[in-house]
Amino acid sequence: MTISRTKKLVGVTAVAGLLFALAGCGTAPEATPTESGSDGPVAVEGFLPCLVSDDGGFNDKSFNQSALTGMEAAAEELGVELIEVESASANDYAPNLENLIAEGCTFIVAVGFKLSADTIASATANPEVDYAIIDDSADADFNGESDAPNIKPLLFDTVQAAYLGGYAAAAWSDAAGVNKVGTFGGIQIPPVTIFMDGFVDGVDKFNEDKGAAVETFGWDVASQEGSFTGGFAANDTAKQTAQGILDQGVDVVLPVGGPIYQSAAAAIDDAGSEALLIGVDSDLAVVDPSVADLVLFSIMKRIDVAVKDATLQAATGDFDVTPYVGTLENEGVGLSGFGAFEAELPDGLADELAALQEAIISGELEVTSPSSPAQ
Repeated sequence: MTISRTKKLVGVTAVAGLLFALAGCGTAPEATPTESGSDGPVAVEGFLPCLVSDDGGFNDKSFNQSALTGMEAAAEELGVELIEVESASANDYAPNLENLIAEGCTFIVAVGFKLSADTIASATANPEVDYAIIDDSADADFNGESDAPNIKPLLFDTVQAAYLGGYAAAAWSDAAGVNKVGTFGGIQIPPVTIFMDGFVDGVDKFNEDKGAAVETFGWDVASQEGSFTGGFAANDTAKQTAQGILDQGVDVVLPVGGPIYQSAAAAIDDAGSEALLIGVDSDLAVVDPSVADLVLFSIMKRIDVAVKDATLQAATGDFDVTPYVGTLENEGVGLSGFGAFEAELPDGLADELAALQEAIISGELEVTSPSSPAQ
């Protein structure tokens, strides 16, 4: 039986396809049984997995929630308890990590690039504890190696899937005769801009292949400049940023930053716009049915699977800190299905996306971003 433990810790409140793709550098972090004849991994005595969110919170319908889903699945499979702790702001990161150590956590997953410095400090001070961090290489000095030998980076080359997403968005807008799509982000950090790079490049690929002229608003790949809300909260600033993109006349919008999609949906509703959304990280139409009628598709990265597999591996006492990089090839990233819009897709689009995906996997088509993780 799985016991789920929920605690209030310092500074926080703890809370309980058409094309598809997962994560890994080399091979995925597969856990192995520790007992002869066991049907699955068996946790070493005292194993306690723990998870700390960034300030987006576990109800972001995005990467924090996906990470929690993955750890919960691993804990259930192992029959162990877990502790999850939610950060209300960046000021909570270090205290949360300190409290997880005090709670006796033996494996800690930090959700997001923003926790990097505090995770490195915590891992350095507690070398006997295993750590993983999502969307960050834990390499603050940029020497190509993790700054602590007990941190496993869980990374995703999301540009590959976003490229397919940009191509699909351009095809949709071109077929509608609008020829304008847009994107905006929460904070200008690599896990956000990597989506935007791929999206814009995918639109450019459609234009090149089809002799089309679909315009992209909100991000310039060459200058690495664009529209950002300054945070991941669904607030008036995010809504105004979304409205600024809608004002350009776009009919497809990619908001990159967890809950900010809610602000984009509100802006679309208030404007009476027929624009559609693209989700990120998780399949947005599934995790938030309230906006399903606005979601054309989602650009996914399987954080849940990466966290589950890393947790199962750590549970055996034989943790491998080799970075895990999700790609199209190992199904760590990819597109969701098109849901209710699938019957309305331009003729041939599904086959074109499949061909593009194969070309990227084979190396025939190089798709990269300044924010792509090293592989």
